[in-house]
Amino acid sequence: MSALRRKLGDEYQVVSTSASGGGLPPPRAAPRGKRQRFVDKNGRCNVQHGNLGGETSRYLSDLFTTLVDLKWRWNLFIFILTYTVAWLFMASMWWVIAYMRGDLNKAHDDSYTPCVANVYNFPSAFLFFIETEATIGYGYRYITDKCPEGIILFLFQSILGSIVDAFLIGCMFIKMSQPKKRAETLMFSEHAAISMRDGKLTLMFRVGNLRNSHMVSAQIRCKLLKSRQTPEGEFLPLDQLELDVGFSTGADQLFLVSPLTICHVIDAKSPFYDLSQRSMQTEQFEIVVILEGIVETTESEDGYDLRG
Repeated sequence: MSALRRKLGDEYQVVSTSASGGGLPPPRAAPRGKRQRFVDKNGRCNVQHGNLGGETSRYLSDLFTTLVDLKWRWNLFIFILTYTVAWLFMASMWWVIAYMRGDLNKAHDDSYTPCVANVYNFPSAFLFFIETEATIGYGYRYITDKCPEGIILFLFQSILGSIVDAFLIGCMFIKMSQPKKRAETLMFSEHAAISMRDGKLTLMFRVGNLRNSHMVSAQIRCKLLKSRQTPEGEFLPLDQLELDVGFSTGADQLFLVSPLTICHVIDAKSPFYDLSQRSMQTEQFEIVVILEGIVETTESEDGYDLRG
């Protein structure tokens, strides 16, 4: 009986077995050049959108999600830049009030009541803003009751600071809590194999969890990405077909405490049913494995996808 052993997406190896175990393997197919994958092993999709009108405005309209999806270096740059610009702007507003009231020229006049005590240049205005924003309260610089515009600016500063904090800190928190690195401890087998199991020709691969923390409600799905042409002549470059890995029997619901073998039976309903050994060697397709679950340690109700 022949069996196929194929690495998901790129190369494969054909071996032959028999009931007596004495069969010789057929010659290896010539290795194909490495091609671009639709989905990398780390789950990153190699898709770039083009010829979309107003693409930039669409991303800006959902600014929060756009910031979360950015790389860490850009997140940190925007985080630092936003706070720096906001701090310099508010410090400039306090300096402008002191300049327009003439407080800068009367900083050391004990008989004069300024808008903000002990603010006599831009650095002192900046320090007053930081003390107020961070609620440090050293007590040396403070707003007096002779400055209604300062009170209004103080209220505006409090509201603006709360908005900036909620937006940026919320963005950083969500980005840090994303389970992308969780995939590093979820292992998929390096190769998928086609062999007989329980009297049926079956595509098999293994998946395992290295951590002691369990995945709650773990479910696995498989997608076959393959180009095809419809009877009407329409070419579908990335047609997605579902591979049954036990949906009807509940075998797709995993209790992932030890490595498990995931099976897809190649029957009349399988997209591999009409493929011969030779056609599988030349066919261009990709299998995407999607593992969904809830991380037990986070006690979160949000699932996540891990693609391999």
